Amino acid sequence: MFGDMMNMMGKLKETQKRVEETKKRLDTVLIDESSRDNKLRITLTANRAIKSIEIDNELLEDKEQLEDYLILTLNKAIEKASKVNETELAAVAKEGMPNIPGMDMFK
Repeated sequence: MFGDMMNMMGKLKETQKRVEETKKRLDTVLIDESSRDNKLRITLTANRAIKSIEIDNELLEDKEQLEDYLILTLNKAIEKASKVNETELAAVAKEGMPNIPGMDMFK
């Protein structure tokens, strides 16, 4: 029994390490999103850090329109990045879960 506990603890530590490695890797996964007319383009990481914003000069003439474009496009980009992030981290966590009786709800 003690050996089983040590084995589970080792597996949990390995999983924690893999989760941290995955988080670092997600800093290099880029998500691109554009407005429908491509007047605004945003790139962010799967960890939801903004890397670049490209704005068409036409949008610079109308502050209110630019704000609307930013809100809509940023929200779409963040939603995409969140899905990638959650999927990647969930896969690593699920793979590393030890086989504990009654805890198979995570598998």
